[in-house]
Amino acid sequence: MAKTVLVTGASSGFGKETAKLFHMKGWNVIATMRSSGKDMELPQQDNILVFPLDVTDKESITNAVEKGVGKFGTIDVLVNNAGYGLMGVFEAATEAQIQRQYDVNVFGAMRVTKAVLPFMRKNRSGIIINISSFGGVTAGQFASLYNSSKFALEGFSEALSHELAFLNIAVKVIEPGSVATNFRSGMEMIKNEIEDYNAELATFIPRYTRRTEHLRKATPEEVAETIYHAATDSVLKLRYAVGDDARFYIDLKTKNSEEYYLKAMRD
Repeated sequence: MAKTVLVTGASSGFGKETAKLFHMKGWNVIATMRSSGKDMELPQQDNILVFPLDVTDKESITNAVEKGVGKFGTIDVLVNNAGYGLMGVFEAATEAQIQRQYDVNVFGAMRVTKAVLPFMRKNRSGIIINISSFGGVTAGQFASLYNSSKFALEGFSEALSHELAFLNIAVKVIEPGSVATNFRSGMEMIKNEIEDYNAELATFIPRYTRRTEHLRKATPEEVAETIYHAATDSVLKLRYAVGDDARFYIDLKTKNSEEYYLKAMRD
């Protein structure tokens, strides 16, 4: 029997490419997104279900999971891909912005995971794949809210991987680097009216991009291939970095002294 994958945030970027790849590999695909009317380039076939799911809305999550299980019988792999980035001066962020960053990137993944777990637990098998970032390992200037949400997702994933191991349910984390998707264009910038930060804000993006401009960046298709590999490799492995720039930053932190790493990040 074909296995079934549920992908959140499947209307574009990693989620879209992941849904397409799993379909091409013969899986049943539950492709979910906030607006299911978006064109996903997926054919209308019996093994595909496109359904609305907003990770901040518990009812929509329950409906999508129940609809998917009703159609395909179970969910073998969950890909928590939905997310967004909030960048800018922390001091200038509103409470609503802070709440939304965590509501999508952390609590949203937790809600969907909690909805899917009973079916995986019943089958004593399953794989949960959470889409993090190299920014879930390293943290940078003016990314405190995004970075901390991904740090939280990574901590949740690691602890949950131990908690579910005896049930034969695996948890894995994908850590892409900078990839050309609509994520950056959809990124929210915090409006800053604190003059002390203006000079740093004006120069931090060129300084940040210069450090890895010579390194090869992963494509959305390569991220999808890594997600598929993590879902099928049967290896006891938690983290999968994607892209030379992601590996650069992760190695910078994990293979050097803390003093060296901090100086390098502030250079």
